[in-house]
Amino acid sequence: MPNIKPISDLRNYSEVLHDVAAGAPVFLTKNGRGKYAIVDIQDYEKSQATLRLMNELTKGRRSGEIEGWLSSEEMREFFREKANEA
Repeated sequence: MPNIKPISDLRNYSEVLHDVAAGAPVFLTKNGRGKYAIVDIQDYEKSQATLRLMNELTKGRRSGEIEGWLSSEEMREFFREKANEA
């Protein structure tokens, strides 16, 4: 069950922060409507990494659609060449 608190509870912010845990954000409301979410730093970093990954995958898909896809053998050869460069 989500942890929802009115924004006025921030007057005692240490208690609000105590309720924040990985996988368990605290949602703050203002005038009865959702306004803010306080998340654990690990959850924040994970979501940012996921967004970066999704953006890179989107770029790759667009590139494949525009420039054409590589075969699995072409990919193997590419990585063999990279390994031999090292």
